[in-house]
Amino acid sequence: MKYINKKLTIENISVENIAQKYGTPTYCYSYKKLKENIYNFKKNFKSFSPLICFAVKSNTNINLIKEIKKFGLGADVVSMGELMMAIKAGINPKKIVFSGVGKTKNEINYAIDKNILLINAESKSEIIEIDRIAKLKKRKVKIGIRLNPNTDAKTLNQISTGKKDNKFGVNEKTFFQLVNYCKNSNNLELKCLSVHIGSQILDHKPYQKMLSVIDKVIKKVNYKFEFIDLGGGMGISYNNDKKKLNYKKYNTTIKKFLKNHKSKIIFEPGRSIVGNTGALISKIIYIKKSEKKNFIILDAAMNDLMRPALYGAAHKTLPSTIVNKRSNKTYEFVGPICESTDKFATYKNFQKLKEKDLIVLCDVGAYGMSLSSNYNVRPKPVELLIKGSKIKVIRKRQSYKDLI
Repeated sequence: MKYINKKLTIENISVENIAQKYGTPTYCYSYKKLKENIYNFKKNFKSFSPLICFAVKSNTNINLIKEIKKFGLGADVVSMGELMMAIKAGINPKKIVFSGVGKTKNEINYAIDKNILLINAESKSEIIEIDRIAKLKKRKVKIGIRLNPNTDAKTLNQISTGKKDNKFGVNEKTFFQLVNYCKNSNNLELKCLSVHIGSQILDHKPYQKMLSVIDKVIKKVNYKFEFIDLGGGMGISYNNDKKKLNYKKYNTTIKKFLKNHKSKIIFEPGRSIVGNTGALISKIIYIKKSEKKNFIILDAAMNDLMRPALYGAAHKTLPSTIVNKRSNKTYEFVGPICESTDKFATYKNFQKLKEKDLIVLCDVGAYGMSLSSNYNVRPKPVELLIKGSKIKVIRKRQSYKDLI
């Protein structure tokens, strides 16, 4: 996004033109940014050619997944629905890994039937269940075991997944027991050691620590893993500080690790692929004045973008048109839902706004629409893919008729 003649544009189309044609609230994705993110990711890790499995949970738009598939990416899924969607989008089952702590019997059955690359198991009970189903099907099933490396990703507690008090993965002692269990099974083929330590990580050091733990565990267990699944969690900059993860340093750390372990690396990026491709266009319904601040009431709400309410996350907020006058009042951007947490951002010295102005919430491509809901019986927004001067509707706006 950039301003051209004081008008905010997404690729070659102004936000005002988009809103005029498609209404608000509206999700827009930049194809150019998507392509750039994928090429950048591949370039930074090309020395060992990882299998890149897009984390479907970050954005579940099937048309966007189809575009991602064209770049050769696989999929990381955490439910039967996501697995079905990845397959429907045309992703090769041999590039799909199935993660998650609570896979049901139906989900395991479906994954085995679709002959996906890996089911990454996260508990002894799950491995016993996979073993039982595989035996009934007279199949040998490829699995991974997710290790909890007790590594703090130094990110929000709500999105930490690699510490010992998180529900994910198994500890070192249990990991050794499960490796032995798999060795003695006629129905399981242990192929992968899997980890994932959290999300929105902007420092390579937690990854260094994680790889150090994996290195020690592999040496102790003395087992040859065909795959090492390092998960995802690579962060993006949500504000103006431009801080981002140093891929080069992370790449160097992995290359050192691979000198001792000849395995294929799997990544599960989501946010770093789609996060900064997305923008949510919203219109100001009312400006409600109070003593200390003005509430800028938008037609977008927490059901459309849950991250601020769920995590206290901040999204850069921009006006569609630049004006030179600044407000001396604090602006709090809020939605119309009957919850106090239905707010997006608070700014001092924001430019002066008026009712019916357009506002854009930035970097909403990951965990925006995928976390959206119909709370307060609100229809979900339309989703658009913008490619240069062309707009493609990749999911229609819900109607009240769809809901009621």
